[in-house]
Amino acid sequence: MTLTANLTAALPTFLITLREGFEAALVVGIVLSCLQKAQALHLKRWVFAGVGAGVGASVAIGVVLYGSLAAIEGSDRAEIAILKPALEASFSLFAIAMLSWMLVWMTQQARSLKTEIEGAVTSALTETAGGWGVFSLVMIAVLREGFETVLFLTAQFSQGWQPVAGAIAGLSGAVLLGVMLFAWGIRIDIRQFFQVMGVILLVVVAGLVVSALKNINLAIELAGTVYPQWLHWCNAAADSCVLGMQVWDLSTVLPDRTFPGLLLKLLFGYRDRIYELQAIGYLLFLCTIGGLYFQRLKPRA
Repeated sequence: MTLTANLTAALPTFLITLREGFEAALVVGIVLSCLQKAQALHLKRWVFAGVGAGVGASVAIGVVLYGSLAAIEGSDRAEIAILKPALEASFSLFAIAMLSWMLVWMTQQARSLKTEIEGAVTSALTETAGGWGVFSLVMIAVLREGFETVLFLTAQFSQGWQPVAGAIAGLSGAVLLGVMLFAWGIRIDIRQFFQVMGVILLVVVAGLVVSALKNINLAIELAGTVYPQWLHWCNAAADSCVLGMQVWDLSTVLPDRTFPGLLLKLLFGYRDRIYELQAIGYLLFLCTIGGLYFQRLKPRA
């Protein structure tokens, strides 16, 4: 695989991790600022412990999920082979649900995020075990963003090591943005950053819808080869098992395994062969989740 293809495969996870990581960095930065105002800097170690615990738990979840898929891929049993596309489809659907919820919810809650975190820190400081309260707040924030990223990475399992490299680069960029904002005092238009990243995230997740449907179709086809009773799920008159008729075939014009088709595939969900249900799912996602997202961007009356 060429350098261009490697960078292209790493780009989506870089963008996802940059956005998710910067959101976690904002929480950490706000908590540290609150502790400084309250002259409770002795609790800083609980903040960094919470960051470490959240990152560690996210990595552990990723290792388990990746290890499970790798073990399944290494099996030569036909029954086990069905699990790989089925699990990848499940991870994709879960990632779609989590990232969509985060996209819509975070856009709505962004205006009050700072106030809510400050209230939670103030409440924790009034308790006897204030350190544990700060630790829990930070760990949950980091783990939430990390879990969403891990799900997206797992859904990209077949892409190899490139998504992982992109995730590491995105996390590094998020940390740098957090340091620039809170330590160096550099002004960053946070609202515009999240709006732009939200639009990018919207089309990336729409591409996950296409991948999830492809894996569901593959899982049913493989199940039909092992368990004949599954064959009744397939439409013999269509071009695919459950995806319906083929909408286009651009494999000779713009293949999705080489640049620039690979870039379009990873960022926008493009496929050189796409079927009716995939096209409907893609457009339906953009119309519903995209509509909710842009509605949340409108200023309140």
